[in-house]
Amino acid sequence: MIAHADARSDARDAPPGTVDAQRALALARNVLDTEARAISSLGARLSAPFVAAVELMLRCRGRVVVSGIGKSGHIARKLAATLASTGTPAFFVHPAEAGHGDLGMITADDVVVMLSNSGETDELMMLTPHLKRQGARLIALTGNEQSSLAQSAHVHLDAAVDAEACPLGLAPTASTTAALALGDALALAVLDARGFSVEDFARSHPGGALGRRLLTRVADVMRRGNAVPRVADTATLAEAIVEMTAKGMGMTCVVDEHDKVAGVFTDGDLRRALSRSGDPKSARVADLMTKAPRTIAAERLAADCIVLMETAPKITSLLVVDAAGTLVGAVQMHDLFRARVV
Repeated sequence: MIAHADARSDARDAPPGTVDAQRALALARNVLDTEARAISSLGARLSAPFVAAVELMLRCRGRVVVSGIGKSGHIARKLAATLASTGTPAFFVHPAEAGHGDLGMITADDVVVMLSNSGETDELMMLTPHLKRQGARLIALTGNEQSSLAQSAHVHLDAAVDAEACPLGLAPTASTTAALALGDALALAVLDARGFSVEDFARSHPGGALGRRLLTRVADVMRRGNAVPRVADTATLAEAIVEMTAKGMGMTCVVDEHDKVAGVFTDGDLRRALSRSGDPKSARVADLMTKAPRTIAAERLAADCIVLMETAPKITSLLVVDAAGTLVGAVQMHDLFRARVV
């Protein structure tokens, strides 16, 4: 461990604008070790107040309002964002702005989470009596269980650390890391108690990759109607080639008189047909097609198409059928790329 006094002395002795590689690495390791110990110590101190905080947030009929100032404010914003994206409606309120009108955003049905390492932040302490008077429930997350904020809250969560990781012992580092980790633990405990699922998460993140993979259905990306290449099972090879060329999917579906899938005729089938002896032009496509092709239902996830394509070599298109085996569409790998499912 690097002593704070030595750090200041060495910093003064070192030429400006230079980096002592060994010292920088030693300091970085010390920071990480200090913050890791800070987080690790939280687990041993978790007890009934943590469960009470989870209960308050889970039963909240309004919103969870998170507040803090300075570095604690940054952690508070992150906690509010994590809660909102994991099934707990939440937002951040700046404590200084709350005292000038934003207090009206908070109702008696809300739970307010206040973050302050000292537990004596003036802006938060000024709000406390007003919030309690209007009926909001208060959770305080501080580094001092004897602080004014801890004593005023309905539930107090202890986020105390032995020391900051800053070599000067000043900048909030281990304390903010501990608050961040404890906030995450709180949010995820509520997530679990709420029964929040992967699908719920995707609905909160429709613009992200996970959201697209879990929300986009085959019906959303497939080609329909005249855009789907198809020929009757009585068609000739020449007719199949014309249809394949016109629709540009590198294949054509082969259907019976009821539009049920009989097979698929692909570029590969065409090459094999042309390599055979005799005149393939007069051949029936039903004699050259691939029978029992890979199909998928329109209500399946578009991401399932990728799995089906990857488990069968050289397949880049799938036929979309209903429960009776009737052709309703087709999807190609390019369609998945356009929808950003891949």
